[in-house]
Amino acid sequence: MKKALTFLFAISLLFSFTVPSTTGSAAKPGWKDGKIAKGWIQSKMKRMTTEEKVGQLFMIHVYGQTPTDPAYEEMNLSNNRGVKNFKEAIEKYHIGGVIYFNWTDNILTPLNARQTLSLSNGIQRIAMKQRMEIPLLISTDQEGGVVARVTEPATVFPGNMALGAARSVPNAYDSAKIMGLELKSLGINMDLAPTLDVNVNPENPVIGVRSFAENADLAAALGAAQVTGYQKSHVAATAKHFPGHGDTNVDSHYGLPIIDHDLETLHNVDLKPFKAAIKAGIDAIMPGHIVVPALDDSGLPATLSKPILTDLLRKEMKFNGVIITDSLGMSGANVVPSDRVAVEAFKAGADILLNPPNVPVAYEAVLNAVKSGEISKKRLEQSVYRILELKFKRGLFHQPTMPEDAINQIGLPENLDKADKITESSITLVKNDQSALPLNQEESVFITGPSTGNPSMLSQMLGQKGFDSRVYETSASPTASQIAEAVSRSQNADSIIITAYTANTNTAQQQLVKQLEQTGKKIIVASMRNPYDILAFPEVDANILTYGFRPVSVKALAKALSGELSPSGKLPVTIPGMYPYGHGLSY
Repeated sequence: MKKALTFLFAISLLFSFTVPSTTGSAAKPGWKDGKIAKGWIQSKMKRMTTEEKVGQLFMIHVYGQTPTDPAYEEMNLSNNRGVKNFKEAIEKYHIGGVIYFNWTDNILTPLNARQTLSLSNGIQRIAMKQRMEIPLLISTDQEGGVVARVTEPATVFPGNMALGAARSVPNAYDSAKIMGLELKSLGINMDLAPTLDVNVNPENPVIGVRSFAENADLAAALGAAQVTGYQKSHVAATAKHFPGHGDTNVDSHYGLPIIDHDLETLHNVDLKPFKAAIKAGIDAIMPGHIVVPALDDSGLPATLSKPILTDLLRKEMKFNGVIITDSLGMSGANVVPSDRVAVEAFKAGADILLNPPNVPVAYEAVLNAVKSGEISKKRLEQSVYRILELKFKRGLFHQPTMPEDAINQIGLPENLDKADKITESSITLVKNDQSALPLNQEESVFITGPSTGNPSMLSQMLGQKGFDSRVYETSASPTASQIAEAVSRSQNADSIIITAYTANTNTAQQQLVKQLEQTGKKIIVASMRNPYDILAFPEVDANILTYGFRPVSVKALAKALSGELSPSGKLPVTIPGMYPYGHGLSY
C-alpha cells in the first residue's frame, strides 16, 4: 500500500509539472507562474546545441512573399551572402527571428493581408518542425505616421507627433492597441515601436515627427501608454532609440551622431521616457547608433557600448528584458569591421542582433567567439534565456501560428473611425492672418507642392466638399520649370495651398513658396511632415500642421481647411523664435 501511494504521489508530481506543448495545443494551467516557466525554459536550453543557441540571437530580413519564394533567391544571396530564403535561414542558421519590410516584399503596399499571414504561418511551421521546435519572433516597424509598414486597408494612424499634438494618453493607448491587434492578425508578434526619442532639435533628419514631443514628460506618458497598448494585444513592444536620438542633426543610417548632453540633461530629458517604459513593463529596448560621451567616452555608439547597455540599462536602470540592436548594417554601426560588429554588440550587452551586413559571416563570428571563450557560455545563455522567455511570455510556444480568419480583424469600421477622430484632434493651426482659414467655398483654390505631400488627394477631397479646386504636383525638390508652371497655373485662384514636406530643409520647396507669395494671393502652407516649415517663410498667411502625409491625415486636413472641424492640436515642439510649445489656434 505504501509503495502504491508513493507511486501515485510521484505521478501526481509529474503531471503537475508537465511542460507546455510546443506544437500549439493548449498549455497546462499554472504556466503563467514565472518560476515554472523558468524551469521549463532552462530544461529546453539544456537540450539546445551551441549552434542553436547562437542562431536564436539573430533577427534578419529575407526577401520574398513566401517562405521559399524562388523569384527572390538571387536577391537574397547577393544581400545576405548565402541565405536564399526563409526556410534555409531557419534550417541552416537556426535564426530566432525575422523582420518584415515593404521593400523586401514581405508586406505589400497596399496590404495583402492573406499573403502576409500566410508567410508568417509558413515560416513558423518551418521553425516548429526543427529539432527544438522554437517559434520565431516576427517583427516590423509599425510606428504609425511616416513609418508604417502595414497600410490600407489596415487601420493607419497619424504617428507619434500627431499624438503629442492631441495631448491624449487614451489616444496613444488606443492607437497602439489597434495597431498591435492588426499586427497580431498578420502573424507579426513584435513591433519595433514606440519611438521614445525626445525631439529637441529642429534639424533632426531622422526622428522629427517620429517623436511624441520635445517635452520629456509628455513623451514618457504617451510612450508608456503605447507600451501598454501594444502588449495588451500580445505584441512585444520595443522602445527606441536608447539612450535618446532626439538631439542630433545627423541620420545614423548614413553617419554617426554625437549626443553632447550632460548627465543631468540625459536623466531629466532623454532617459525619462525609457524609465517610464521600463516601469510599464516594456518587453524590449533598442539602442541607437549614437555616441554619448557623458555615458561612454570611448567614441563607440550605444549599440557597441558596454557602459551604456550593461552598466546603465541593465544595472542602473534595472531593465531585465530583451535588448535588440538597431540594424547592424547601418553606417552608424560601422565603426568596427563588419565581420566583428555582431560580436562587439553582443559583448556590449545586446541580446538580439538585428540585420547584420552578412548573415553567415556574423553567425560564424559569434559562434567562433563562443567556442574560443571570447564570449562565455554563461553570457550566451543569459541572452538565449531572455529571448525564449519573451517568446513564452507572448504566447508563441502556445500558439505560434494564427488562424486564417484572423485577418478579418484588420480595418474594422470602428477602428477606422477611431483613427479618424484621433487624427482630427491633432491638426494644429499655427498661423492664420486675416482669417485665411477656413476656406471660402465661393473662392477658387489652387493646390501645389511635392507629390510626397499628397496635393492631388487633398484637391480631390476638397472637390468632394464642393470647392473649386485645381492641382499641380511637383517633384520633392521642385525644378525651376515646375515652379514657373505652378505660378502660371495659380493665376486665376483666390487662395493657394502648398503641401510642404520638410520644406525648412529643402531650398527648392522654399523657392516654390516664395515665388507663389509674389502673386499677392492668400498663401496657406500645409506642413505634411515636420512642423518647422514656417521657419523658412514666416510671412505666409496661414500655416496648418498634420505631422503626416497618410490619407488619414489628408482627410483630417481637408475637414480643417473647409471649416468642417476647428483645429484643436497644440504644438508638441517649439518653433524657435516664433511659436512656443503648446501654441495652437482655432476658428
